[in-house]
Amino acid sequence: MRPLLLRRVLPRLAAELEKNLREDGRDDLGMQVAGLQLVDRCRCGDHFCATIYTAPQPEGAYGPGHESIEVEGIAGWVVLDIDAGKIVCIEILYRPDVRAEVLRVLP
Repeated sequence: MRPLLLRRVLPRLAAELEKNLREDGRDDLGMQVAGLQLVDRCRCGDHFCATIYTAPQPEGAYGPGHESIEVEGIAGWVVLDIDAGKIVCIEILYRPDVRAEVLRVLP
């Protein structure tokens, strides 16, 4: 099976993320966007949640190298979870267009 790349599944979101991260001086994160794979989605069941994991979820909390950053300038609410410098989760709320596509590829 071909990997589910963010840029293929959600090209508009990927482009927005990369652009905004680079504009915010976070080239270290922006350059990761092109290679991000969708590993799983949040299974909370909230109708407004389209959160995706780009790495396997940890058992329990992320470690001491974890940070969360809000990405502004994108529709909805988007927060990146970064673990040891790598994007591991993209929390996406209030984006029904993204949710529909995430549910389609990760039922």
